[in-house]
Amino acid sequence: MDKKISDTFAAILKEELIPAMGCTEPISLAYAAAAARRALGAMPEAAEVIVSGNIIKNVKSVIVPHTGGLRGIEAAAAAGFVAGDETRQLEVLADVTEDGIAKIGEYLGTHKITVKKSESGRLFEIIVRVCAGMHTASVTLADSHTNILSVERDGEALYSGEGCGSHANADRSTLSVKRIVEYAESADLDTVRDVIKRQIEYNSAIAEAGLTGKYGAGIGRILMVTNGNSVSNRARAWAAAGSDARMNGCELPVVINSGSGNQGMTASLPVIVYARELGVSEDELYRALIVSNLVTVHLKTGIGCLSAYCGAISAGCGAGAGVTYLYGGRYNEIAHTIVNAVAINSGVVCDGAKASCAAKIASAVDAGLLGMYMYMHGSQFRGGDGIVTKDIEDTIENVSRLAREGMRETDREILDIMMSC
Repeated sequence: MDKKISDTFAAILKEELIPAMGCTEPISLAYAAAAARRALGAMPEAAEVIVSGNIIKNVKSVIVPHTGGLRGIEAAAAAGFVAGDETRQLEVLADVTEDGIAKIGEYLGTHKITVKKSESGRLFEIIVRVCAGMHTASVTLADSHTNILSVERDGEALYSGEGCGSHANADRSTLSVKRIVEYAESADLDTVRDVIKRQIEYNSAIAEAGLTGKYGAGIGRILMVTNGNSVSNRARAWAAAGSDARMNGCELPVVINSGSGNQGMTASLPVIVYARELGVSEDELYRALIVSNLVTVHLKTGIGCLSAYCGAISAGCGAGAGVTYLYGGRYNEIAHTIVNAVAINSGVVCDGAKASCAAKIASAVDAGLLGMYMYMHGSQFRGGDGIVTKDIEDTIENVSRLAREGMRETDREILDIMMSC
């Protein structure tokens, strides 16, 4: 494989598979808040938080880790102000102490944090404005979870530009299913071994926590109790259990994909479960995870970071592709698995981060596996069936268009409904 393409794919994996604690939208808000406090040079006496609709949607209902069970925008901002370490980026709250948790609650009880909806039209935007005494500061973060565009103090720019803290630099337009499979087969695993090993360790640990603890709606545990110990059910249950824990206050980190811990767990845990069942080598598992992660990134690239289209659906397709690789499938089999899977579940809406994400993840994994099993048994969806076309890349573009363009009004309606609840 062309070395430039190979190096680009390795860079994408390193950029995407990074650790995060808790749901990434409230953590991104806490990161911006911690950066604003640092720029101000003092604890904010008052704050204004301006966020896009999709941030409101994804922060409203989830527990912010290391806050003693607090939820919402004000809690995430206060956590960043009081106890956040902006140098840790998406692990900004990883080192909060018990004393820090108490101080977060005290701060919320004594300080005003005003929340407003952004009217800029950006899908992903967080602006934090703070003041103390005669001084002010502001931080603008947009387009991705760590992408700080500007930092100001007393009206003067401390930083202004594109990409301060951003991790998205490698060219994702080079991705295609054919190239992904070629890369997985030929990659020097030592170039990505550390990031994939971390994904296996972190995401397995939080899935186990979800299966043994009492988090959210307990979707993972319910699947195991009601549907038994088959490998396909374990694949669904482990992915769902990770989300049970992550959405509902578990303080273990996860390794994300495309800016989302749920997507990172959905893309990885089913592949890990199947690899253990099939007894494949560690290297074969790593190559299958390359497929699942890069297919997820490829599908998400055209959709965008946040939309009304549930990101777990793309990750479920990635998981199906990775499991297909474990069974010996290569480009042809993987392409058909993806097409079958997107035909089943495309259009599932994202109505914010919350406990029910775990159930959507179970459905997404099921669609990915069904897409694989269909092709194993000589069945497939064909060009002309709805949004499916003959070429895999054209089908992926159709899904991107559906999510990016077709579901814009759906996104606005979902937000209106959520804001009225």
